[in-house]
Amino acid sequence: MLRKSCNEKIGENRIKVPSLLESFSNSVKPTDCSGIFAEKIFFYFSPFSLQVQNPTKTLFSHPLDRRTDISKLEFVKPLRITKINASSTKLWIIAGIGVVGVLIMAESARRRRKGSNETSPRVKDFGAFIERFELLPAPQPPPPAARHPLSDLTFAVADNFDVKNSVSGFGNPDWKRTHEPAGKTAAVISLLLQRGATLVGRTVMDELAFGVTGENLHYGMPINPQLLLQIPGGSSSGSGVAVAAGLVDFALGTDTIGCVRIPAAFCGILGYRPSHGVVSNIGILTNSQSLCTVGLFARDPSIFHRVGHLLLQASQTVVKREKRFIFADDFFQYSRIPKQKTVHVISKAIEALSGYLPAKHMNVSHYIASNVPILKEFGEPYTKLHQGTTTLQALSTIMLSLQKYEFKTNHEEWINTVKPSLGHEISTRVRVALNSTYDNVKYLYKARAELRAALNSLLKDDGVLVIPTIPDFLSKHSSKRKMSPEFEDRLFMLLCLAGLSGCCQVAIPLGKHESYPISLSFIAAHGADKFLLDTVLDMHSSLQEQISLASSLAPLPDFNGDMDASELLKEKGNAAFKGKQWNKAVNFYTEAIKLNDSNATYYCNRAAAYLELGCYQQAEADCNQAILLDKKNVKAYLRRGTAREMLVSYKEAAQDFKHALVLEPQNKAARDAEKRLRRLMS
Repeated sequence: MLRKSCNEKIGENRIKVPSLLESFSNSVKPTDCSGIFAEKIFFYFSPFSLQVQNPTKTLFSHPLDRRTDISKLEFVKPLRITKINASSTKLWIIAGIGVVGVLIMAESARRRRKGSNETSPRVKDFGAFIERFELLPAPQPPPPAARHPLSDLTFAVADNFDVKNSVSGFGNPDWKRTHEPAGKTAAVISLLLQRGATLVGRTVMDELAFGVTGENLHYGMPINPQLLLQIPGGSSSGSGVAVAAGLVDFALGTDTIGCVRIPAAFCGILGYRPSHGVVSNIGILTNSQSLCTVGLFARDPSIFHRVGHLLLQASQTVVKREKRFIFADDFFQYSRIPKQKTVHVISKAIEALSGYLPAKHMNVSHYIASNVPILKEFGEPYTKLHQGTTTLQALSTIMLSLQKYEFKTNHEEWINTVKPSLGHEISTRVRVALNSTYDNVKYLYKARAELRAALNSLLKDDGVLVIPTIPDFLSKHSSKRKMSPEFEDRLFMLLCLAGLSGCCQVAIPLGKHESYPISLSFIAAHGADKFLLDTVLDMHSSLQEQISLASSLAPLPDFNGDMDASELLKEKGNAAFKGKQWNKAVNFYTEAIKLNDSNATYYCNRAAAYLELGCYQQAEADCNQAILLDKKNVKAYLRRGTAREMLVSYKEAAQDFKHALVLEPQNKAARDAEKRLRRLMS
């Protein structure tokens, strides 16, 4: 790349760089330059020196971002060719020192790129944009009329929103190459321009809106401003990153199975998935029309609220009503964030506000199983609970099946005709969608309708359901920053409620845990979008206070007491367990543990009661403690394996069952579970 640009034509003459520079350019790989200088690199030549300068020192280009071409090397002024005396030792020493200096600069930049989060170089635009342009808003009305409500605000849109006279690329150059420019601008863009906002560009997205990591083979993966080595989430990755990095005031993407909520959670910003159908999709390329909706990102809650209301074209009238909050306890089993930083924060914020009823807790999966009768008609793997498939897994499978069916219907002909170049992950998803058969399509749509009706009945016009947005963050060191199948399973189990039902959901940042952004979500009934947005804005100040307080909370110390009393409590717990009084059993075992926290049996027994209640995370924690106290406790391994299987941690569960078999080779339950998990993982 350097050699090619060094043959830059100046005037009518093409100057060939001396062999010394050729040897330097051979020693530097193109990638060594791709993250160093954004502006032009100038080579100054004289008979005595070789020097590289970068006047601006602006950094750019994510390593994955292949859109940016390295600027050609230019001579600042025409070269003065001087005959060099090869016998001049001093001359060659000076030239050699110059080359060494250049190599040191390149190596230093390479090492900086490989450094930690704190030392990694800032990348221009964080790789968020595919293209930059400016679409100006409508003129301001003359005084004394009020200014447009979005005046002086900038926004960006994902690469599947139409802009008149340009081609929406759908995240893929082959799509852009094979489609005509749009005749009209997308309805939502026109609305925002009319209200005073300025559009400043298109952002990177997963190809065909079919991914969830944010990676794009052709345009690279935008850099997460919160954690440079963490994925930004997708598919609307660039829009989320542009907002999180402060490049725009707000941005639009599309949410099909979580494509706005996931980036909002990973990037630590507000993300809004409207009720399906309430915001116009005209002029937007969709992956699956029954699931896809326009989504909104913002950092500032007042801007988030203002833009959200404009998208809904809702009235500004405030309807006073009491608000009911429901914590979906079973959903929190799939989150690894301590509850004192999630549930506790929301609960305390509610207590500090007027017009909010005391929060309630419930097992939403049980409610859905009882109120979505179509689930009972589904065959394997939807209802085989003994194989680890829960109600939430059934719903997520239905959501993903509906997405694949509609994607195949919409885009199969284009894919087979064009045979586009796709990234590995997207290619796999597309191939699965196109090769699948869909004999139960009517059941998919029926499940969607029944789930919406069930949630509308539960939440009505004053209810808010609280769930984690995502289960956890990926390891910084995970291979190629990919999501494991187990992580994706847990992710879609949390996202399917609003995704499949079409209810509205807002992802809300709640500070950080171990440097990772925390995100909880509020879900309201279909059509209750204005109520939901008003609630988020109303709670913001109280939430910020509780977030700052949560970090200072310390766990209560355990109390050690009388051994005989603890044994009595254990027996009472056993009796309650046999009588299927699971909550009572938990209470008795808990009291026994307070008196004696060094008895593995107490933890193991309480884990059994937690399993019956569906509290899998608590069961896993109790088994961890039991195993710590007694490494040969077979029941603890079996129960932890069961808890992990229900939490979709199949590999860890299989290891527990194998360990139980090592301790008891004839244990039938462990052998059957290990075989079952082997089938699931294959």
